[in-house]
Amino acid sequence: MLRYLGVRLMLIPVTAWILVTVVFFLMRVAGDPISAAMGGRMTQEQIEVRKEAAGLNRPILSQYWEYITGLLSGDFGKSQDNRQISEVVMTYGAASLELMFWALIVAFAVGIPLGRYAATRRDSPTDTGLRLFAILAYAAPVFFVGLLLKLIFAVNLGWLPVAGRASTNVELQLQHVSPKTNIMLIDGILYGDMGYLLDVLKHAVLPAIALGLLTAGIFLRLVRINLIQTLRADYVDAARARGLSQRVVTGRHAFRNAMIPIVTVMGMQIAMMLGGAVLTETTFEWKGLGYQLATYLSARDFIAVQGIVAFIALVVAVMSFLVDALVALIDPRVRF
Repeated sequence: MLRYLGVRLMLIPVTAWILVTVVFFLMRVAGDPISAAMGGRMTQEQIEVRKEAAGLNRPILSQYWEYITGLLSGDFGKSQDNRQISEVVMTYGAASLELMFWALIVAFAVGIPLGRYAATRRDSPTDTGLRLFAILAYAAPVFFVGLLLKLIFAVNLGWLPVAGRASTNVELQLQHVSPKTNIMLIDGILYGDMGYLLDVLKHAVLPAIALGLLTAGIFLRLVRINLIQTLRADYVDAARARGLSQRVVTGRHAFRNAMIPIVTVMGMQIAMMLGGAVLTETTFEWKGLGYQLATYLSARDFIAVQGIVAFIALVVAVMSFLVDALVALIDPRVRF
C-alpha cells in the first residue's frame, strides 16, 4: 500500500509539470499578453517598454525557466493590475471551493441514490425516466440550466436570490470577521448571526443545483451501469441462494464492488468541476476563481490566466492522487 501510494505521490509533480508546460507554451502561441491587451491604446514604443519590463522580449526558454522556478517558490506571476496571482487564488479560490462543496452535495445526494434505484428496477418505466433525466442533466449547458433556475425560482417565484454569494449588507459585515476565510459559510458561522448564515445558504442553492446536476447525471449513469453488471456476478447469485433479501444483497454485497470503477471517474469529475465553475460563477456572479478567470480572459490578461490555469493543473494532479488512494482503500487487488 505504501509503495503504491509512494509511486502515485511522485507522479504529482510530473503531472503538474506537464500540464503547466503545455499551458505556458499554448499561451505563448496566442501572442504576448501586452500587445493583446494594450494594442490600440498604446504606441508601439510604450508596448515595447512594457514587454521589456515584463521580460517578454527574452528567449522563450529563458521565460519558461523563470516561470518554472517561480512556480517552485510559489510565485504564479502578476496580473496587469499588479496583483499577485497567488493572492488572487487565495482570495477567490476559497469561493470556488465553497461552490464545489455545495455542488458535490447535490451531485452525491441526487446521482448515487437514483443510480442505485434505477439499477434495481432495470428496464422499468422508472428506470427509463431516470436515464432520460441523467442524459438531460449532463447534456444541458450549465449556463442554460443556471438561467432557467434563476428565471423560475428567483424571478417568477421570488424564493431565492438571483445572484451573488450573499446580500450586499451581509457581505460587507462578513468582511470584518476575524480570522477571515473567504468562505462565506464559515465566515457566517464565525460572525454568529443566524440571519446572515441563512442568507449565505439561500444564495448557494441555485449555483449548487446548476453545477451539481451536471455531475449528478454522470454519477447516476455510472452507478446504474456498474451496479447492474455487479448484480449479475456469481457471488451475488450465491448470496441470493443463501436467502438474503434483495436489499441486503444490493447494499452489502454488490454496491461496494460496483463503486470501485465509479470512484475513479468520480474523482476526475470533481476536478473537472473547476471547468464548469467558470460558467456557473459567471452566470450567478459568484465571485470565485472561475469568475475571475473569465474576467482576466475578457481583459486579455494572459499572465493572470496562465497563473490561474497552472493552479488548476496542480489541483487536478492532487485530485488524481487522492482518487488513486481511495481506489486502493476500496479495492484490495490494487494494493497487491
